Amino acid sequence: MTQKMHRRTFIRNTTVAGVGATLLGSAQSVRAFGAEKQAKVRIGHIGTGLRGQNHLGLCLRRNDVEVVAICDPDTKVAIPRCRDLISKYYKGSKKVAEYTNGPHDYLNLLKRDDIDAVIIASPWEWHVPQAIAAMKAGKIPSVEVCGATDIQECWNLVNTSEATGVPVFGMENVSYRRDVMAVLNMVRQGLFGEIIHLQGGYQHDLRPVKFNDGVHFYGHGVEFGEKGISEAHWRTNHSVHRNGDLYPTHGLGPVGNMINLNRGNRLLSLTSMATKTRGLHKYIVDNGGKDHPNAKVKFNLGDIVTTLIKTANGETIMLSHDTNSPRPYSLNFRVQGTQGLWMDDFDSLYIEGTTKNNDEWESDKPYMEKYDHPLWKRYANDTEGAGHGGMDWFVINSLVESIKRKAPFQQDVYDLATWYAITPLSEASVQEGGAVQHIPDFTRGMWMDRKPAFALNNEY
Repeated sequence: MTQKMHRRTFIRNTTVAGVGATLLGSAQSVRAFGAEKQAKVRIGHIGTGLRGQNHLGLCLRRNDVEVVAICDPDTKVAIPRCRDLISKYYKGSKKVAEYTNGPHDYLNLLKRDDIDAVIIASPWEWHVPQAIAAMKAGKIPSVEVCGATDIQECWNLVNTSEATGVPVFGMENVSYRRDVMAVLNMVRQGLFGEIIHLQGGYQHDLRPVKFNDGVHFYGHGVEFGEKGISEAHWRTNHSVHRNGDLYPTHGLGPVGNMINLNRGNRLLSLTSMATKTRGLHKYIVDNGGKDHPNAKVKFNLGDIVTTLIKTANGETIMLSHDTNSPRPYSLNFRVQGTQGLWMDDFDSLYIEGTTKNNDEWESDKPYMEKYDHPLWKRYANDTEGAGHGGMDWFVINSLVESIKRKAPFQQDVYDLATWYAITPLSEASVQEGGAVQHIPDFTRGMWMDRKPAFALNNEY
């Protein structure tokens, strides 16, 4: 029996005797994977579409990561692209196993004894079952954003993590956006006074879904489902059947760090409302014609969904979801305190007693330079070429360094469950005419004693 089998057997047989017997996210829980700092983390990739390929490329670039296996049923585009990436970085020096035999072949990948963690970048509906299967197999799941269809799935994530002792890493990359981290630095240094209100969201015109396969450039976003390309193959169907905030994490994750959610603060309740749905139908008619088969599809998702959240410490958070309207990209950040505020869309801020003109915005550029987060100052060169302006590099780095050091994850299972919960709760609120929905405390009271963790050690 290998050393890895000893570890896996130990993890499988370790259970939590009552709430609070162990705090997942503590250094103690992760030490089940070894007593000394690891030199290299062995990773498997589940889901290798465009997002998964991005993660794969970042892992292949690192000398402290060994890519062991990849898994995806798409053998026409996704797997060949991954082979090209692997060939580029490994140059034939190592063979990476492939699991391509249908949507459940990831279960065979999880049986391997030479994997420490898996990165899950599959379609949303697979995130929870794959993460749970990984934990039960003794593998750390690093899970992409969005995924819960109901609150029970959120509890299943938490309960499985606590029962197995296997931690979960939440892959919210916008938390690491350079300007967002600078504003986090401003908040922590009291520039805005006491925080009272925050905003964030996902405002991104996704109607013209396009995909470049290296030869052809597909466009118009009229086709989806079986005829769709890339994310249009599965993502648009959520707009057909659901009505709520389908993508809350890019807004909630970053602002949550600014008010210490699940670490001295928590979400209490929300209410959501949705507009009528017009955008996708109009786009199909305008680009595919009124006789196109998809022009007959009835979409359920409101073009704009607005969610208002109340926190235990008295702040309010407004989230917006707007993906089916003609508009420029924006995450709609607003961070407001008793002393002033920052507005993302204006690249501006106002600080009482500092801003020269009381009724005019001030450019945030000097502040971004002054309050640039130490992590960005330290690693800016390493992020070159990484996706989303470099912030994707920080996500992989935080995952890998935490595992190597047996350290708690800075975005953990309680955070992921909280982010995921917004979607089904907003759906319920919209369906009930904006009725208030209680947000579960997935920490079961531990939030009162858990300490802030995100981007505090200035190392990873």
